[in-house]
Amino acid sequence: MFQIIFTPVSSAEMSALPKLLQMEILDEFQNFSAEDVDRNPDSFGRITQEGRTLYRFRAKEYRIYFETREDGLLIHRVLNKNSLKDFFYRSQVPLTEDEELQKNPNFWAMIDSGQEGK
Repeated sequence: MFQIIFTPVSSAEMSALPKLLQMEILDEFQNFSAEDVDRNPDSFGRITQEGRTLYRFRAKEYRIYFETREDGLLIHRVLNKNSLKDFFYRSQVPLTEDEELQKNPNFWAMIDSGQEGK
């Protein structure tokens, strides 16, 4: 069964959005499965570090950072593309170069801060 799992932080970020916008963003995920990430890599940003791979997906005006799992997707962050947080983590990084973003320790700290117990 395909599941979309939210970390506590990403759940709070989604909950802060208007309900209609939440549904529109979730609807974007109905159009693909975890296997689609492997079949269509050009549709997603790819950020790796020490064997860990995160993907970036644009849904409406938001960037969704997630990992694939056997049972679905683990959503780490839901950030407005124009938000201060998103700008901070992408600052001094060309928007098309995920390779540079993956080297930024602040990006990984942001992702890990959304895990339970951290």
